[in-house]
Amino acid sequence: MDHTDHVALLRGGVPTEPGTWADLGAGTGAFTLALADLLGPGAVIYAVDWDRVALRRLERERHARFPATTLHVIEADFSQPLPLPPLDGIVLANSLHFVRDKEPVLGLVRGYLRPGGRLLLVEYDTDRGNPWVPYPLAYPTWAALAARCGFSGTRLLATRPSRFLGRIYAAASERAAGVASGRIG
Repeated sequence: MDHTDHVALLRGGVPTEPGTWADLGAGTGAFTLALADLLGPGAVIYAVDWDRVALRRLERERHARFPATTLHVIEADFSQPLPLPPLDGIVLANSLHFVRDKEPVLGLVRGYLRPGGRLLLVEYDTDRGNPWVPYPLAYPTWAALAARCGFSGTRLLATRPSRFLGRIYAAASERAAGVASGRIG
């Protein structure tokens, strides 16, 4: 996959106006850069990853390609509480499949979102993992989990073939109204 594919996967879930978003498990930032492209100048993005080298590479790429986007990098494990402001949206792209016990993490994620904020999940469309992708979730599994974790309006945005596990998908969900934030700190 390339930048065009990353943008296409997220496009249907990202509003046209800039906002404040986070990419949790950003790595070198393929989806962070797609988000910057879609949100446009004035966007603020928090990229969270435990890999300092990957985050530095992302900072260089963002500066070269999307200088009007503000990027904050946080070297941390996204499955733990994070110092984030209220967010308009969050991207979890190829990162949630590293988490075995997803519900507590999704509780944190929901708590970072403003009411009506969006969660975009990019994941392999299978429930069978391997050593490199240990805990993926097929879209129907994600839709059920999202509802249990206080997200509503879950919908499939796009799919792309994957040579690794058959197919990758992007889905959008919103923080359900009336669900306590669970925000820490």
